[in-house]
Amino acid sequence: MVVNGKSLFFLMFLFLKIQGQERAFNDKMTLSLPDSYNIGWMQTLDDHQLISDITIPGTHDTMALYGGPAAECQKLSLEDQLMAGIRYLDLRVFASEKKLYVMHGVIYEHSSFPKVLKTIKAFLSEFRSETVLVRVKPDLFDKSNVQVLIQNMIENDSDFWIQSLIPTMGDVRGKIVFVQKDSFKMGVPLLETDTKGDYEVTHVEEKENDIRENLRKANEYCGDDLQSSVVLTYSSGTGIGTLGGMFLTPKRIAKEINPWLYGYLDEVSSKNPKICFGVVAMDFPGFDLIQMVINFNN
Repeated sequence: MVVNGKSLFFLMFLFLKIQGQERAFNDKMTLSLPDSYNIGWMQTLDDHQLISDITIPGTHDTMALYGGPAAECQKLSLEDQLMAGIRYLDLRVFASEKKLYVMHGVIYEHSSFPKVLKTIKAFLSEFRSETVLVRVKPDLFDKSNVQVLIQNMIENDSDFWIQSLIPTMGDVRGKIVFVQKDSFKMGVPLLETDTKGDYEVTHVEEKENDIRENLRKANEYCGDDLQSSVVLTYSSGTGIGTLGGMFLTPKRIAKEINPWLYGYLDEVSSKNPKICFGVVAMDFPGFDLIQMVINFNN
């Protein structure tokens, strides 16, 4: 068979696309970055751009690395997630005896909230062009104590944005932006596109439809001059606790959803590369999927 230049280009393009979909899911503990990779991807963003107008890759239950198949949602450490381009973190925090522990339900995730903040601040001190959005979700009981302890911890620290006003990139480079929702009332408001029960997955195809619809809603909100919230869409899910999807762990779902999401976003970007989705929070995202989300800002 004779392969001409045009056919060879198409085959190479197809190979790279398939390879990217395969690398959309990650369940390895080690991160391998390309030599040419720019860790500080936010440096290309305009200082006047509101953070609510940016498409941002995030992780759902960022620190859920322990607890077995039913509880684990990530594999990369916090440091590696940040290096790979993640800029939205979802933290479940429990207050006990004036200490703050990072949890996933009743499971302790081998870290404390001060340790997490130290890791983020170390990253931002090296990459001053970046900002990291942090959602704190008080967990278990005595939830009101979480905010009180955090307020005391960061008092008079200018490296945190705790206002409800949506900042520009220029306002928050090198800073942590808190995101408020429900029982945590510090930082910018959060608008979630998910409807009740979207996280419960019994059929992966139905979850894909939910994500597609939620991203459509996110695009309607994102960039709206009247929108005063950061928009969030989850691609994560679990079948644990349901009858029809009892064997669908977060990892099993992500292994199917992430390549599909990569392909869907690739298709969308080919039609409208400047579309805005806000935050997309994922389980077990691979490097190529993270970059696909980031590329909507280029």
